[in-house]
Amino acid sequence: MTVDLAPRGVTRTGGGAGVRGTARVEARSDGRGGTALPVLDGEGPLALRRTRSSGPAAHVTLVGAMSGPLGGDHLTVEAAVHEGAALRIGSAAATIALPGQTGDAARYDVRLTVADGAELRWLPEQLISVCGSDLRVTTRAELAAGARLVLREEQALGRVGEAPGRLTSRLTVHRAGRALLDQELSCGPGAPGGWDGPAVLAGCRGVGQLIVVRPEFAHDMPEPAALGEWAALTPLAGPAVLVTAAAPDALQVRRALDEALRRLG
Repeated sequence: MTVDLAPRGVTRTGGGAGVRGTARVEARSDGRGGTALPVLDGEGPLALRRTRSSGPAAHVTLVGAMSGPLGGDHLTVEAAVHEGAALRIGSAAATIALPGQTGDAARYDVRLTVADGAELRWLPEQLISVCGSDLRVTTRAELAAGARLVLREEQALGRVGEAPGRLTSRLTVHRAGRALLDQELSCGPGAPGGWDGPAVLAGCRGVGQLIVVRPEFAHDMPEPAALGEWAALTPLAGPAVLVTAAAPDALQVRRALDEALRRLG
């Protein structure tokens, strides 16, 4: 999300509360084995575009119409996938968290809802935490008992040769009304002590996680395993697995998570 063109009606100012924007997508079965998108709407710096796909799943790309998020901005993405629909959401470029002029933190909220018999693949590009930035990301997925989810998050702590900004990322997944995963990572200046120590990132500047929820895992759960040098697979208390990766850079994280997806089929 790095294109520096402001959409009509949206401006950045030197003070105030920053930019607000919400992108919404709703996926439903089209009754013919495919997926329709009755809601595909972006505002402010967020735009959604339907892109070409093969098979029953609809593909949507999130495009940034402004640089950011900057300090003080509050961006939200909401996606709902209804029974019989399949949706894949990606992004056109990395999201770059930048410092603002006010010193306020930026917020980026993702809200995902997946019904029985529906599937969502949330696969955005990396989030880059630039020196001097302050971003708080919350991702919450609400799944029905028969829902399928593939969710990937990746963070690069600083650009090449640069110290990271402050980044707090919380991921919460509920299935059938019960907590499946709830975890938070805070990095950078002002984060709790030890975030860069051997018990957490051990100097790594790329970090990521992949959660895969499939009903068949209730009967055929993958075994816990180390995945190469930088990642590990952990079964969760439900039909889901979590792959975590910490590596010297974001490229190694992407390779580790891609390999995990291949192993999981």
